[in-house]
Amino acid sequence: MMLLAVPTLALSQTEQQNGTLVVSGQPGQAAVLHVNGRSYVDVEALAQLTNGSLSFKGDQIMLTLPASDAITPTAARGASQARSSEFSTDFLKAGIEEMAVIREWRSALVNAVQNGYPVTDNFVAGYQAQARKNLSLVSVAASTDSDRRALQLLSNEFDNIQKLSNKVLAARKNMNYISRDALKDAPLDQQILNCERSLASMAVSGQFQDDGSCH
Repeated sequence: MMLLAVPTLALSQTEQQNGTLVVSGQPGQAAVLHVNGRSYVDVEALAQLTNGSLSFKGDQIMLTLPASDAITPTAARGASQARSSEFSTDFLKAGIEEMAVIREWRSALVNAVQNGYPVTDNFVAGYQAQARKNLSLVSVAASTDSDRRALQLLSNEFDNIQKLSNKVLAARKNMNYISRDALKDAPLDQQILNCERSLASMAVSGQFQDDGSCH
């Protein structure tokens, strides 16, 4: 048993107390001797505890520790995993802008139907073009797994608002009567609204959390 910087004779002449050494983030522990207010640990046990290696040259003992990422504490690994679910800054900004356009598009459709205003191709074209352009920018900005997963949900939201818009346009073109409460509690409109809320919640938290509202 080799102790760090303490002669065997000195140990035999002093009162000894036992203890343990624990390295944060590493399993196991090493025995520690407390002698005259100082602590000593077996270098072989220390090497094993830290996944290090020992080498000997004359009266020198060299302890080589692994690379820092190999002994990353558990807490640091947990923080790294948490960061992996976060959105990149550029993606989050582009995504918020896309959500804003889709929200305006939906509000315009609902307002037109509720008030009996005509819904034409020109009426829809501006919202459609801007939403498609913004979705392309979101796609370019996606750089992490969380970004790409959220991009799919935004794409679903775009597809659904497009379907709702086409449904209203088709009814107008066919001269079909649309009641002013036609969109009230309509499944497709409710899905768009629920997805909007889910995406907004993710934007606030800055992390991907799929609750199924956008599928």
